[in-house]
Amino acid sequence: MKEFTLEYWTDDGWFVGRLKEMPAVMSQGETLEKLQAMIRDAYRLMVEDAAESMFVPKERHEMAISL
Repeated sequence: MKEFTLEYWTDDGWFVGRLKEMPAVMSQGETLEKLQAMIRDAYRLMVEDAAESMFVPKERHEMAISL
């Protein structure tokens, strides 16, 4: 089991949060306990999706771009 830091705040009476180490993992809950459960679920789904989409083609290209 990995340890992460849950950053959270309140917004309109809801607890909203994200994993500090993985900011794309976000969720919300009516209570802090529900937020924790929802974050765990969001993390699990992200890990499952990543495992399913690990295809990397043999031939790849790179280029620099300016933004």
